[in-house]
Amino acid sequence: MADTIAETVDLLYTIDQEKLSTDQQIALATALATLAQAERLEQINERLRAIQQLLVNWAHRSTVDGVR
Repeated sequence: MADTIAETVDLLYTIDQEKLSTDQQIALATALATLAQAERLEQINERLRAIQQLLVNWAHRSTVDGVR
């Protein structure tokens, strides 16, 4: 997903804002803000996956240590 976001942001930054109408500039700003939010959510999701993996590993170790 991050590649898609980065590619979309790159594409949006290539737009010549001086040639846009006010409504188009507002739409562009909204699109950029939405993409920034999506990128942040993806970062949070990645951290949650890492935490989940850590918890799974701890649970597995606890189970294995309990069997010994």
